[in-house]
Amino acid sequence: MAPDSEAEFEPDADRRELLREVAEEVYGDSSESRQLSAVLYRVSDLYDPDEDTSPEEIYLNVRHIMDIKEQGGLRTE
Repeated sequence: MAPDSEAEFEPDADRRELLREVAEEVYGDSSESRQLSAVLYRVSDLYDPDEDTSPEEIYLNVRHIMDIKEQGGLRTE
């Protein structure tokens, strides 16, 4: 298990909103900016009392997205 994967993140509306504002600001036309925006938004969920996530879940989700991108995207047949 990753260090701090069971860490508790207290609800923090100010931190959550700041992360979401930055996510909106970096969102752009490139896939990289959209991915960064998505990561920031997911990190903001750590501070949202209505969300149930962990740093480990966020890391695994981001790693999965990067793996898919490296393989050329999703293939639907």
